[in-house]
Order: sequence, then C-alpha cells, then structure tokens
Amino acid sequence: MSPDSGHHADSPALLDRGDTRLKDRSGIAGALKAFADRVQSGDLGSLPVVIGLAIIWTVFQTLNPVFLSPRNLVNLLFDCSTVGVISLGIVCVLMVGEIDLSVGSVSGLSSAILGVLWVRLGWPPELAILAALAAGCLIGCLYALLFNRLGMPSFVSTLAGLLGFLGLQLYILGPKGSINLPYESPLVTFGQLLVMPAPVSYALAAVPGALTLVRRLRTARRRRASGLSSRALGGLLLEAGLITVVLEGMAYYLNFARGVPWMFGLFVGLVMAMNYALRSTQWGRSMTAVGGNREAARRAGIDVRLIYASAFALCSTLAAAGGLLSAARLASSNLQAGTVDVNLNAIAAAVIGGTSLFGGRGSAYSALLGIIVIQSIASGLTLLDLSSSLRYMITGGVLAIAVVVDSLARRSRVSHGRA
Repeated sequence: MSPDSGHHADSPALLDRGDTRLKDRSGIAGALKAFADRVQSGDLGSLPVVIGLAIIWTVFQTLNPVFLSPRNLVNLLFDCSTVGVISLGIVCVLMVGEIDLSVGSVSGLSSAILGVLWVRLGWPPELAILAALAAGCLIGCLYALLFNRLGMPSFVSTLAGLLGFLGLQLYILGPKGSINLPYESPLVTFGQLLVMPAPVSYALAAVPGALTLVRRLRTARRRRASGLSSRALGGLLLEAGLITVVLEGMAYYLNFARGVPWMFGLFVGLVMAMNYALRSTQWGRSMTAVGGNREAARRAGIDVRLIYASAFALCSTLAAAGGLLSAARLASSNLQAGTVDVNLNAIAAAVIGGTSLFGGRGSAYSALLGIIVIQSIASGLTLLDLSSSLRYMITGGVLAIAVVVDSLARRSRVSHGRA
C-alpha cells in the first residue's frame, strides 16, 4: 500500500470535504462566519455606528415619544441633507489621508454668491447656482495647487481658507449680513417643502436592494469564473430582500406624514454615486491606494498629484453644493450657512460614520450614517428642550469614541496582518 493511498490531494474523499466547505462558505452560515472573521480582524464596517444610532434612538424615544414620529423624522431628513452633502466631500479628502477645515466657509461663500448674483444682480438662478459651484471647484483646485506644487500641508492651507473665505463671505453679504431669497422660487420650495409622491418613494426605495443584488451576482459570477467559492443565490436574495423590506417600510412610515423629502433623495443619490465611484472605478481604487501608501501608489503608476487634486476639488465643490442647499432650506443667504458649527459637524459626521482619519479606508455611506447620528442628537435634545451645550458635549463624546474605535480597529488589522 503506497504512502499516498487514500490521502492523495485529488482523492474523492477530500474533494467531497472541499465541496462541503465551499458550500458552507456560500450559505447563510458561511456568510455569518465570514462576517465574524472580518470583525475579529478589525474590519468593523458600519457596525459601531449602527449600534450607536440604535442606542441614541432608543434613549430619545423613551424620553420623548414624539422623537420617532413620522413628522419629526421627515424634518430630521431635511436637516440631514445640507451638512450631509458637505460631509460627503470630507470623505474624499480623508480617503487620501488629508483634511479640509474650510468646508463651512466655502459653504457660506457659495450661499453668499448665490444671493448676490440672483437677488441683487438679477442673474437667472441657474447661472447663479453654476457660478457658486464653479467657485467651490476653483477653491479646491487652489488647495491642490498649494499641496502638490508648494508642499503646503492641507491643514495649514485649509485653515487659512477657513478664515479668508469667511471674511469674503462677510464682505459679499454686506452690512446686513443676510439676503432673502424669493420664497416662492423652485429652489426654496425644494429645500423646505418638496417631497416625493408615495408611489415614487416606494419605487426608489426598491432601487438599492436591486442594485445590491446585481452587484453581488456579478461578484459571484467573477469568483466562480476564477475557480473561487461564492455566495449562494439564496443568501444574495435574502440580503437584497432585507434591504428592500427595510427601505420600503421606512418610506411607508414617512408617508404617514409629508413623505420622503426630495432633498434627502438628492443626498442619497449622491451617496450612491460616490459609493460606486469609490468601489468600482479605477479612480476610487487609486484613492484608496494613495491614502493607504502614497509612495507605493506612485511606484504602481498612479498619478498621485491628480488624485489629490480630484479629492480637494470634489470636496470644495460638494461644500459649495451644501451651501446652496442650506440657502434653500433657510430661504436666505446668511451667516448660518458658513458657521464653525457646519464645519465641525461635516467633519465629525464623516469620522463618526466610519471613515478613517489615517487615510485609505472609508465609504460614502459614512457621511449618510454619521450625519443621521449628529442630527438625531440635535433633534432629540431640541425636543427635550435641553441646552445646545449638551449637543456639543454629546457629539464630541461620540466623535471621540469613533476615533478610538477606528484606532483600535486599525491596530487589530495590523496585528492580524502580521499574524
């Protein structure tokens, strides 16, 4: 009897056991095991912020039953959209390991440009909006030039921008410090009143689940073509079905009040587009590579300067877009669109949502989850008629916890990789 008898790598017994293992990995139990392995290795994803959000909602709902009422949630979604769009830009610069401290000032400046061009100079609102967005893009390009050509740290250049563009906003607005926008205009209606018809909200709520299923099926097909294990169709359908049921239930609940705001729909659409760009395009993979290791990315042939420029330009452009939404929400171009509060909340939302301060790791959904956490705290404290000082302290504590979790997860990933 040969030494290999009954134990050869190609023996039917081992092949059967291998098939069983592949099946286990592709089923629901395998998916749960894979999730547990990712958590153990430090890849927590959105788990901490989801748990934190559940705790926040439970506490505020217990203290005031109005908190989770459809009407309050609709108002919360309106308020999330303005700073959420700005936070989405912060995700871009954090992905490459940099920071932009001036997004609040850029937001206020774009709001002021809109008011001056539209109301005082009589420009068509469409041209005024484009001019404000172009100004934001130019500011981002300026930061990129200072960073790439002169080596000025982004912390310094954007801190200077915070002060400089805040002063420019004050100068443009003039002594009154405020410019009222036409209340009956489509822009103001969009920011304050416009909600989706119920059938439209139900149709759009089905889109994320469908896109998730399509993306998962493509991934499974590629893995099978490469001879790798893949998730079973039942597990994919279950995941997509759960997403769809949750979102449809949320749309149904919000339709008891005014419905889903179109402004929040715009925000979610931007989040989904950014998520696709970061995960499924060469640009997104380059962003992750540059944030993870700049020198290695350069040696791999990535145009590092171009990636930095795109991150800064996109961040400032989204900050300008957030300023325009804020003006629409307030029906006014005033100083509230560019306060330090806006600046810090946008940065805090990205970090609380799960984007790493160390670069190379993050998601567009970080902005969505993070801003919902921050606005939930603000809304809950307002309903309880408590001081805004508590909002700053609680938000600061949540931010500190998020950074600690990120640091520990990063240390766990490093040690796991070494192991």
